[in-house]
Amino acid sequence: MNLPNKITVFRACMVPVFLIFMLAPGISAGNYIAAVIFSVASASDFLDGYLARKNNLVTDFGKFMDPLADKLLVCSAFICFVQFGTVPAWVVVLIIGREFIISGFRLIAADNNIVIAANYWGKIKTVVQMVMCVLFIVDLDSAFFNVMEQLFLYASVALTVISLCVYIYQNRRVITAGTK
Repeated sequence: MNLPNKITVFRACMVPVFLIFMLAPGISAGNYIAAVIFSVASASDFLDGYLARKNNLVTDFGKFMDPLADKLLVCSAFICFVQFGTVPAWVVVLIIGREFIISGFRLIAADNNIVIAANYWGKIKTVVQMVMCVLFIVDLDSAFFNVMEQLFLYASVALTVISLCVYIYQNRRVITAGTK
């Protein structure tokens, strides 16, 4: 297993640690520790992609696991936000629903020996969602940060829908490949 893939696995393994600090009651400054863990895990997403491309270490495992690790991290945070009442459930259902659709699409593609990497819109969506998550995790109660949280929330919703539509359109051949 190459270094970028190890970093991807590390990111996936950080999810339960993140959840402990997000959800465990009585941990002093738990949300700040959770924000640091989430930020490190998010930064590892950029690091593994950079190293894989720079060193020509792009693998099918990485193309599949990198977006999956991102989904685990971001979806875990969104589910916590619903529990805390900071993000409406319909937003989380939309975002997680998109992830299920994309994952299903990737499974159909893999069954037809097609590997689909994340597209540009999906990468932008992920960055916006990660920034939004950090804002909601830290939850600085000021007018400026409350506005920023809402702007990133609406941008996340818009990019979720846009990236899904673009993804399906760009990879529509997978649908026809799966019906042969």
